[in-house]
Amino acid sequence: MKFTQTKIQDVYVLEPRVFVDKRGWFTESFHAEKFEKAIGIRPDFKQDNHSKSTKGVLRGLHFQTPPYEQGKLVRVVEGEIFDVAVDIRPGSGTFGKWVGEYLSAESHRQLWIPEGFAHGFLTLSETAQVLYKATSVYAPEQERSIAWDDPEIGIDWPEVDEIVLSEKDRQAPSISMMLLADERVD
Repeated sequence: MKFTQTKIQDVYVLEPRVFVDKRGWFTESFHAEKFEKAIGIRPDFKQDNHSKSTKGVLRGLHFQTPPYEQGKLVRVVEGEIFDVAVDIRPGSGTFGKWVGEYLSAESHRQLWIPEGFAHGFLTLSETAQVLYKATSVYAPEQERSIAWDDPEIGIDWPEVDEIVLSEKDRQAPSISMMLLADERVD
C-alpha cells in the first residue's frame, strides 16, 4: 500500500495494490501495522458507515466535538466522489484550509482524515457508495456542520448540474459562526 501525505499534514491518500487476473481483482483495503508504520498511529476503529448517493448529492461538512471526534478512512465501492477534509484544529497552522481528492471504485484510492477535521463529499457519478471507518461512534449531541460553500474556506468543488443537500447541511453555519456558537456553549 502506498501512503502519500496531502498538502495538509496528517491527511493521507492511500493507494492499495490491486492484483488483477482473469477472475477479477483482489486488494487489501486496510492493514493496521502498515498504516501505523506509514502514518505513525494505529487507529482504533469503532464504527463502519456505508452511504449511497445520487449524482450531485453533497454530504457535509460534518464533524463531531470532543470527546467524540472522528478520524475517518474513506473509500468508494461504487462510482466516484470528490472527498474533502477541512482542518478545524484550534491553533493549527492550516486551520480553515482544505484538501480535496477524487476517490472512485475504479481507482481504489482512500483518504485518511484524522480527528480535528470536518469531512464532506460530492457525488460525481450517477450513484456512488461510500464506506468509511470511524474512530468514534456517532454521537448526535456532539455532531456539528459547517457550510459546504463557506467563502472563508473556499472549497473548489467540481461542477455538477445541481447540488442536492439535506436540510441540516443547507442550514449549516460558516466556520466563524460555528466557532462562535461553540464558544457560547462552553
